[in-house]
Parts: sequence; structure tokens; C-alpha cells
Amino acid sequence: MSRHHHFEEERKPDTREAGQEHMDGEQNVPSEGCVPDGEELERLCREQICPTCDTGREAEETRLRALAEMDNFKKRLQRERDEQVRYAAENVLADLLPTLDNLDLALQYGSRVEACKDMLTGVEMTRKLLLDALKNHGLEVVGREGDPFNPEHHEAMGQEESAEMDNGHILRVMQKGYKLRERLLRPAKVIVSKAAKPHLSVKI
Repeated sequence: MSRHHHFEEERKPDTREAGQEHMDGEQNVPSEGCVPDGEELERLCREQICPTCDTGREAEETRLRALAEMDNFKKRLQRERDEQVRYAAENVLADLLPTLDNLDLALQYGSRVEACKDMLTGVEMTRKLLLDALKNHGLEVVGREGDPFNPEHHEAMGQEESAEMDNGHILRVMQKGYKLRERLLRPAKVIVSKAAKPHLSVKI
């Protein structure tokens, strides 16, 4: 072998090593279309934020506070929606109260006339049917004779002495009151009893 040929072989580059280095370099370089997903992006962000620094702690507190406020807002909306559904019939029932009053007056004054006896039977049935239907929607009568006086549900129109009833009870109902579940539609107008004064005997 000539010396010139041997010299060319020594200068010939090692294609295997060069190709391996080229491939290794390609493996270390991410492709241009590779975009980390949400979990990977979150992991990378957490690695860049010190867990003990103020920025990370304040960001977490802000996030938790926003979640709590959103939860409270949803609960408040649900309560308001339930309340609206629960008392949706309030205006309609309030408009029907004068009708019940007129039926009560018809029964009260008609009972004094013997000729109205048969008619009052129909009025009584009509009133009962109407009141039963309204009770299905949550309407309740407030104020009955003998009940303790309650200023939250009753309006005192006066006081009268009574020997048969304890002090501070409803002696007579002037106008019935009504409430829709826990909400008062109209207080009952009543006469309240008070204890009768004892009669003093005078000795001569």
C-alpha cells in the first residue's frame, strides 16, 4: 500500500460517530408542533414557583377565596329560587281574602234570618270548598276564639272583661287573619280578654 493512500484513510471522517451525534442532537430538540397539555403545563409552572414564596401562597389563597365566593353565590341563588317558588301564589291568595270575608259575613248575618237557612247551606259548602283548595297551596287561618293573643299574628281592636276566659286571650274575632305558610298575609283583628275585676262587698 502506498504512503499516499494510507494518509487519505487516516483523514477519512468517522461517519458512524458523526451520524450518532447528529441523531442525539435531534432527540434533545423538541419538535416545533409539540405543545404540553394542561397537566404538563401546570407541572412546569409549579416547578418554576417556589412553594414557600409569597406569590404562590397569595395566588392559592385568591383561588380558594374565589371558589368559596362562587359556592356561596350559587347557594344564595338556589335559596332565592326556592323562596320564589314557595310563595309564588302569594298575590293571588291575597286577592281572594275579600271573597272569604264576604262569605263569612253572609254566614254571620244570614244565620239570623230563618228564610235564608237553605241558602246558607250552599254558602257554607262554597266557603269550605274554596278554603280547602287554598289550604292545598299553603293558606292557613290565623286567629280563633280562645287562642292566646300574639301581636305577630293578631291586631287588638280592644279589650273586654271576661269571667270565662283567661287574661290575654282572643275573646272575639272581628276579622279572620291568614298566612301563607310562615309568611303573614293579614293579621286577625280581635278583641282581647282581660280578667274581670272582683266585686267588693260593702258591709254596713
